[in-house]
Amino acid sequence: MHFIIVLLHIVVCIALILIVLLQTGKGADMGAAFGGSSQTVFGSSGAATFLSKITVAAAVIFLLTSLTLAFLYGRGATSSIMEGVSQPQAPVTQEAQTPAPAPAGDQQGQ
Repeated sequence: MHFIIVLLHIVVCIALILIVLLQTGKGADMGAAFGGSSQTVFGSSGAATFLSKITVAAAVIFLLTSLTLAFLYGRGATSSIMEGVSQPQAPVTQEAQTPAPAPAGDQQGQ
């Protein structure tokens, strides 16, 4: 499953690069506008071309595969190399084994 998504991601990435390189730039008409052309520089470009529709579709697929791969591979490790190791015990000192002496003013026999 992971391999298929990675392969689809790579294919869409290459396709997206090629589709963008095949399109003409929007600034290509700007030079003609200053030469007396009747076209507007920043006006409406009309209906979306076939390549721009494919670009949007490839970009959406690229985004979805990127998010899917980030979700699948972004999880941390579920196992640890320290699973079979026990925690070291704190050493027992002599003070902890003997009871503390009673305070001097707390003698019951007097």
